Amino acid sequence: MSEGINHHRRRFFGIAATTLVATQFAAAGIAEANSAVTQSSDPLTNKPAGRNTSFGALKQIDAGVLNIGYAEAGPIDGPAVILLHGWPYDIHSFVDVAPLLASAGYRVIVPYLRGYGTTRFLSSETARNGQQSALAVDVIALMDALKIEKAVLAGFDWGARTANIVAALWPERCKAVVSVSGYLIGNREANKMPLPPKAELLWWYQFYFSTERGRLGYEENTHDFNRLIWQIASPEWKFDDSTFDRTAASFDNPDHVSIVIHNYRWRLGLAEGEAKYDELERRLAEGPVIAVPTITLESDANGAPHPDAASYAKKFSGKYEHRIIKGGVGHNLPQEAPQAFAKAVVDVARF
Repeated sequence: MSEGINHHRRRFFGIAATTLVATQFAAAGIAEANSAVTQSSDPLTNKPAGRNTSFGALKQIDAGVLNIGYAEAGPIDGPAVILLHGWPYDIHSFVDVAPLLASAGYRVIVPYLRGYGTTRFLSSETARNGQQSALAVDVIALMDALKIEKAVLAGFDWGARTANIVAALWPERCKAVVSVSGYLIGNREANKMPLPPKAELLWWYQFYFSTERGRLGYEENTHDFNRLIWQIASPEWKFDDSTFDRTAASFDNPDHVSIVIHNYRWRLGLAEGEAKYDELERRLAEGPVIAVPTITLESDANGAPHPDAASYAKKFSGKYEHRIIKGGVGHNLPQEAPQAFAKAVVDVARF
């Protein structure tokens, strides 16, 4: 789940409502467009959006230290879009977004992150590392393997952070970004600072994972634990069992628990990363500005920890727009509001 804890971490606010976000934008005097979108129909065709349940046959490719499982849609020669999921979600967060973008002519790549679905490590000796820069390096490796020179990167939660990192460190590979909950690049030193009690409460699972009891609990109760997170993070989303179970199958990955636990322990400085990523992490700790065109999105019923929009607007120095997605949309924004997410991708690609 999105961390949203960086050098703005002390400005964390809990669960933002739409009116609060709008007020903060006005108070900050932000010049970029700030629009509110209510979901109703497909913005690309003006027809009701479908409810897909599958991508069909998946593909596999060796990329870096991984054999990555991914879905692909759209013309092979279309402009590339890479859609990145978070925790505890998977590629099905984009099961309705991908066909919308494919119908608009985009080549859409939806990979399982390390520790999810059919993605596997090529060697048993490779560290099961969940630190932020490692996931970004995975995306660059995937692009290299697929011979994609440049792509629009769009994601939420871990996926948004990964898109942010690629855009910040390898802007030549990133045409534009769509990022749910904005700028999520983490800073472990900043993470050492305590938050107000209500904000700390929202991170209960992060502290649970810091203990051996938590690791065992997550391993033994992965399905029920992640369903609870879905309910907390999207309190107004009435997903059914089959919707959750399609994603829950990806948690059966043999490295899932190790990656998740390491990710959250690494953030708090309780687990070491790999030395080969030290220079990347040093650069990320400086809070690099993202210069590529960007649209940030926030939903009006996001129950997960997330930063307020005013705190990160200046982290985007290129053409920038922030959108608030209304209609009781929660943390899993692309699956709950696929039309708005797809529209943001199409729009940012035209910036």
